[in-house]
Amino acid sequence: MSVNSPADCTRRVGTVTEASGADIDQAVSDACQAQKVWCAKGVEFRADCLERIAAELEASMPEWVALISLEAGRTLADGISEVREAIDFCRYYAQQARHTMSVTLTLPGPTGESNTLSWHGRGVWVCISPWNFPLAIFVGQIVAALVTGNAVIAKPAEQTPLVAMKAIQLMHRCGVPESVLHCVLGAGADVGAKLVADLRVSGVVFTGGTDTAQTINRSLASRPGPITPLIAETGGLNVMLVDATALPEQVVDDVITSAFHSAGQRCSALRVLYLQQDIADHVLAMLAGAMSELVVGLPWETRTDVGPLIDALAQKKVRQHIQTMQQVGRLIAATPLPEGLERGHFVAPHAFEIESLAQLEQEIFGPVLHVIRYARADLPKVYQQINDSGYGLTLGVHSRIDGFARSVFKNTRVGNTYVNRNMIGAVVGVNPFGGQGLSGTGPKAGGPHYLHRFATERTYTDNLVARGGNTDLFTMSDS
Repeated sequence: MSVNSPADCTRRVGTVTEASGADIDQAVSDACQAQKVWCAKGVEFRADCLERIAAELEASMPEWVALISLEAGRTLADGISEVREAIDFCRYYAQQARHTMSVTLTLPGPTGESNTLSWHGRGVWVCISPWNFPLAIFVGQIVAALVTGNAVIAKPAEQTPLVAMKAIQLMHRCGVPESVLHCVLGAGADVGAKLVADLRVSGVVFTGGTDTAQTINRSLASRPGPITPLIAETGGLNVMLVDATALPEQVVDDVITSAFHSAGQRCSALRVLYLQQDIADHVLAMLAGAMSELVVGLPWETRTDVGPLIDALAQKKVRQHIQTMQQVGRLIAATPLPEGLERGHFVAPHAFEIESLAQLEQEIFGPVLHVIRYARADLPKVYQQINDSGYGLTLGVHSRIDGFARSVFKNTRVGNTYVNRNMIGAVVGVNPFGGQGLSGTGPKAGGPHYLHRFATERTYTDNLVARGGNTDLFTMSDS
């Protein structure tokens, strides 16, 4: 199968072969057999592998940025940030594993009784990752499962298989056995569904659309046998609330970054801007001016601010939504779309004013911003609209009043709230990332509780009195 660039559909980036049913079955069988040996190697060995992966990613960053730009259509700045995030995932999870997963806890018990608690890999995890972060999320999912003692079947997005395969080859070079880590390529409806339904799979981690996450959840729930954990991070109708005390220049800068960088193709991207009506006209005039300065273009050019959408289907959906908004909303501004981009899946950034959040039935994954004016007295209704949407991934607040920001946080059910800054680019270990409701299950990626979901806990209770108090008769294994 040929893989072409979304920025220029005539430019072939590479070719891949999709996995057959036999390939998938063999990968799961091999992973099952290899997992116990991998788990027995211990946390320190596995954490060392992660740090070698991080070092090699860092050493070859220019190659990764180029491939991400060609295959995924991401700008050079986005590519650099993505490689950095993948590196951070490796080093952070290595550190977390050493500090938590390798510790055997001694728990108090009755006189003469010793109780120990330890963590172990669950078995084989399926890691299903998206195309919008083809390296960072792909690597983050995999190394979290590996460092906790699991074998992995990685299923990357069908739009970005080249980045995925290159990453798998790198991990194998860094000490992860081929029998432990497998990559299977193909459509999610075929390959992903087959993996999720396989009773030998012990867990699934997924990042992508809410509908797909719900399908996976139903499939896992219908399986006989053990209850299988699902870690899901999905999208959202992400909102930013701006009150009359906010600094307009900072608001516009953060709105531009949050709504239009990566062509709006981030699950955390700003979709709906609530502006207090007292400052709305002034802020919107500034926003229109800033949008006119954005450069839409080929992602591998340094001057480009906004690259293409990932494929023709995504382009069609966003264009249809823009047509709908032109009928039901008021156009605030649209960034000029230069000539010469006809061979790519480009859509210019648009901003529309609408009346209510209820006008948006689902997330629009592209460079389209919706603006709603509100009065201060209507804030309770605004909170209710946000919560009634069912989504809860990211939320922004711009205000110079601390009480206002804290009130927004208290009254909305959202995973990540950002105050007086943009809403994208969560930093591993600093901004643990993940949502709730229709936006995900938790625990948060890049946070202190993520690894425990990949592991199972075991307790070992020993009556020392009954065997004469000898504590040297056994050694706690990591397997």
